[in-house]
Amino acid sequence: MVGYSLVKVEDVPGEGPGNAVRFVRRRLGCEAFGINWFEIPPNAEGREHDESNSAQEEVNVVIRGSGVYRIEGELVPVQAGTFLRFDPETTRCPIAGPDGMTMIAVGARRGSYEPRGPF
Repeated sequence: MVGYSLVKVEDVPGEGPGNAVRFVRRRLGCEAFGINWFEIPPNAEGREHDESNSAQEEVNVVIRGSGVYRIEGELVPVQAGTFLRFDPETTRCPIAGPDGMTMIAVGARRGSYEPRGPF
């Protein structure tokens, strides 16, 4: 039995509208949290949504490019290195700037994290 899984993003096909999402969680076989890769083309808008139905708290990490997030109607500028955490009921929508935007989304149900150690 192997105790790990490995995936290269270029080996995960793009799916969803505009093939913008790569469902990394499925390929890795993650069961504790969701994790996916998004590539939003230049000046394009991602999907506006919340996670009320799944009750997942979500973190989005911009890893390349820049743009804004429309969060409950407010425009929040983002660039590579920006982390955003969302409550499940918060409506958000990534909007890429002229260079596009690549981000990773990680989500899990609130309260599922168990702190360990002093850090």
